[in-house]
Amino acid sequence: MNQIITPPVTGLTGLTVVSFESRLATAMADLISRQGGIPISAPAVREVPLAENPDALKFARELLAGRIDMIVLLTGVGIRALLTAIEGAYPRAEILAALSRIPTIVRGSKSQTVLRELGVPITVAVPEPNTWREILTAIDDAAIPLQGRRVAIQEYGRSNPELVAGLAARGASVMRVSVYRWALPEDCGPLRRAITAITLREVDLVLFTTAVQVDHLLQVAAESGLEESLRAGLRDAVVASIGPTCSRAMREHGLVVDLEPEHPKMGPLILTVARHAHVLRRIKRAGVVRGAGCGPAPCEVRQAGEVREDRSAELLQESAFLKACRLEPTPYTPIWIMRQAGRYLQEYREIRGKLSFLELCHRPDLAAEVAVTAVERLGVDAAIIFGDILLVVEPMGVGLEFTKGDGPVIHDPVRSGADLKRLQPVDVQESLSFLFEAVRLARAALPPNIPLIGFAGAPFTLASYLVEGRGSRQYHHTKSLMYRDPGAWHALMERLSDIVSGYLNGQIAAGAQVAQLFDSWVGCLSPDDYREFVLPHTKRVIANLTPGVPVIHFGTDTSTLLPLIREAGGNVIGLDWRVDLDEAWSRLGHEVGVQGNLDPMVLLAEPDEIRRQAGRILKRAAKRPGHIFNLGHGVLPQTPVDHLRALIDYVHEETAR
Repeated sequence: MNQIITPPVTGLTGLTVVSFESRLATAMADLISRQGGIPISAPAVREVPLAENPDALKFARELLAGRIDMIVLLTGVGIRALLTAIEGAYPRAEILAALSRIPTIVRGSKSQTVLRELGVPITVAVPEPNTWREILTAIDDAAIPLQGRRVAIQEYGRSNPELVAGLAARGASVMRVSVYRWALPEDCGPLRRAITAITLREVDLVLFTTAVQVDHLLQVAAESGLEESLRAGLRDAVVASIGPTCSRAMREHGLVVDLEPEHPKMGPLILTVARHAHVLRRIKRAGVVRGAGCGPAPCEVRQAGEVREDRSAELLQESAFLKACRLEPTPYTPIWIMRQAGRYLQEYREIRGKLSFLELCHRPDLAAEVAVTAVERLGVDAAIIFGDILLVVEPMGVGLEFTKGDGPVIHDPVRSGADLKRLQPVDVQESLSFLFEAVRLARAALPPNIPLIGFAGAPFTLASYLVEGRGSRQYHHTKSLMYRDPGAWHALMERLSDIVSGYLNGQIAAGAQVAQLFDSWVGCLSPDDYREFVLPHTKRVIANLTPGVPVIHFGTDTSTLLPLIREAGGNVIGLDWRVDLDEAWSRLGHEVGVQGNLDPMVLLAEPDEIRRQAGRILKRAAKRPGHIFNLGHGVLPQTPVDHLRALIDYVHEETAR
């Protein structure tokens, strides 16, 4: 019943993947091949043990003399190389015994494996992602005193100045022990051929597994006069990094990291890119085509990369979702889920885990990717662009911040007419261009019969955030401003109304087929207050939207406000779970559609109970044209994906006409 025309391609099937891994090149190529990818191995690094290593010998002397108080071991290969460098001058048994007498701080599973093989106790095993920050934190947590202590660091290829500085700041005297250096491969031919393939856009996915690979790649490209072409090619490919240290090096060189696994190992790296690469590739290629002069309206980017004449307008208009918006009969009841691109999805968490919320919103390619991936993962009948209702207030200069645990916070709230005067003017096209680009990219990457929903917060909910400064239960400051200074209130609402309508029209122009207006907090008002302080402004927003584009008007806890919400406007009225759908629809009138209205908590129940509860809603809708199934609010982060899919499949199957 899923109306996606072509099932999504999974894994790395058909993708050309460049890896710069050297020592484990064969294993990496095998991992890529198992996911259906076409590997190109281009080793970028050669590990060269130091033939003469006075640092290692000095370390051995100091260790045996009892003048080393702690050692930080960074790589398994480095530990073996260190022993090899010193055991010709000092007995291995004595070195291992001396190491066993001091605290050992061990980074990574391979280093731990080597120490266990050698019989050396591990004092602290540093947790992932094993950067210098985790090393220092682990030492602090273990309460190991460093003041006046001498600490040796087994380095690998390059020094880590942040780690050295962090130990020194804690009072340690640091001894750096290098055991090998990194050099270019003896044969740079594969690396040069990979650079050429990237510049020619023959590569879909590029994998970096060490920071030094970045240095060497750019060095070889520069020597060939291809550095700028390489950088451009990398921007058009999907680029993944194995972990934070590698990602930092890439960003220091001005390269964009699209993907990074939760665990800094090759296996998790491949699994992560396998879940995202196809959608991100389509989005990247859509950006390339648009840059070449093909916008979202006349062109469509297909799986094989060719550009065809766009027939999507007809397919979109015949979609079950848009038919329901027009109150036309549909082959089944369409369904989508509010917050469907959210934390309950592993694919979302993988992207979100490496970026702040606002950083993700400001990355059009990744914002588009999470929106499209949710559709392909769930089989819903519409996509909604990823963003937040408060993005429109960010350029006003009110100090918007998304804090962990507390959600959005406005550090400079608006609580008087004087505060209103300090709000910065908002040029919607300029300030929110990143969101419009995300809409364009998502529209190009979506199946041609899946509509895309643009959205915005309604003026009242935005004003409440601006006035309260954060979430509220009583809306004390909001109502105080309304009652004490209605002139300032209406001035604020008029300003927000113009911004919201411009914002939604920008999304429509960029490729959204439907606009949803979220008035999440309006249920705190009485009908009289809604009529006086909200209705004119919400009506103004909807009246100023592009003609012919369906509008979904949604609020929560609005049972007493439904006739007024209908008066404000909207082709479809969103209902929360606190009302019976049939009764609410009768009050609204069947000249409008309704959306809803399953309690999001039901999805935490077993599938049989989910189907039972959904069945009650479908019975109340009675297959009347104009019903769009959804939750009564956003999906909860702890919702099992399988439960959501069970709901979607049930709605499609149960309502098939």
